[in-house]
Amino acid sequence: MVGFLAALSLALPTGLSAQPSPPTPEQAPIAYMIDLSSGQTLYARDIDRRFVPASITKVMTTLVAFDMLADGKLRRDQRMPYRDASFDEWHRKGSTLFLPRRARPSVNELLIGITTVSANDAAVVLAEGAAGSVDKWTARMNATARSIGMHDSYFGTPNGWPDEGHTFTSARDLGRLATRIIRGHPDFFDYYYGRTGLKAYGIAQDNHDPITGRVDGADGLKTGYTDQAGYGFLGTAERDGRRLVMVVAGADRGQVRNRAARDFIEWGFDAFDSTLLVRKGKPAATAQVQNGAVDQLPLVAAQDIRVATPRGDGARPELTVRYDGPLRAPIAKGEAVATLEIAVPGMEPSTLPLYAARDVPEAGLFQRIGNGFAGLFR
Repeated sequence: MVGFLAALSLALPTGLSAQPSPPTPEQAPIAYMIDLSSGQTLYARDIDRRFVPASITKVMTTLVAFDMLADGKLRRDQRMPYRDASFDEWHRKGSTLFLPRRARPSVNELLIGITTVSANDAAVVLAEGAAGSVDKWTARMNATARSIGMHDSYFGTPNGWPDEGHTFTSARDLGRLATRIIRGHPDFFDYYYGRTGLKAYGIAQDNHDPITGRVDGADGLKTGYTDQAGYGFLGTAERDGRRLVMVVAGADRGQVRNRAARDFIEWGFDAFDSTLLVRKGKPAATAQVQNGAVDQLPLVAAQDIRVATPRGDGARPELTVRYDGPLRAPIAKGEAVATLEIAVPGMEPSTLPLYAARDVPEAGLFQRIGNGFAGLFR
């Protein structure tokens, strides 16, 4: 059985104003934007093409570290040894934290170095210290990628250093990666991403992210460059409760990528109206329950639910709640039991999970008998 929420008509502003545009294929052959507030795809061009992510790889390294921190398998104050062989290979090699020989930086220092200045040495020290070897760390990276549906990605290094094309990804996969970090580890994301620079080991360095500190609400994530793949960027920004994630890749110059990224994120905010449907934790719909202590279960979302519509075109979204029902008790509070589908004319439909707002124990004997009688008259 499928539960339905009737189509919702929204009053939308009219009139278009001058605004930035999505990047052209000449600026960025690959371009992707999603609205995390609704799960909607706002723009997509060649998003399943595989390309070399270069230093964007480090975003996956931070996700693996965040998962380990959350599971208690890693501590922020834990010290990691900089092995002599690793120092000989990575000392001042590309972007760096300038770790001295036999340094013992904390996990916290390493993560700040990775997220803020794209430190290659920090990523290697973290991988070796947390997993025992780079190979074991990349195995974790690939297992995590598979678990979140990154089917067009493979990671052969913790930092994205060129490895003859063994490491690759796609824009769609990077969108999944950013979503998993932002939604799965919001506190870690807020703490480690979005810094404009750092000073460590007596050296001050700036974050070269093209939007952080330059675009209102921007707070990450990561640039990348190789001769083979060109210039790319995985970025995000939040304004007024609305969070966008974008990918641009394949630009032939850093300046072109940076301008395209800034214009693209501004376009995402300016070209769409975003309407709040329901607040986080507030009932979004109800579902029928079978053999439960109650026969109606409120459904809630783990975030504010919004819907984006192209500005000025009068689009009317349709919202549908889907679940296999009636749901069977027992049901645990916070259990994912349904999905909300958002359909806007001219846009790809999106879905968001809905969760049980309360525990629903199984009904007792007499209550089941009563429910059976009540069902005869429905």
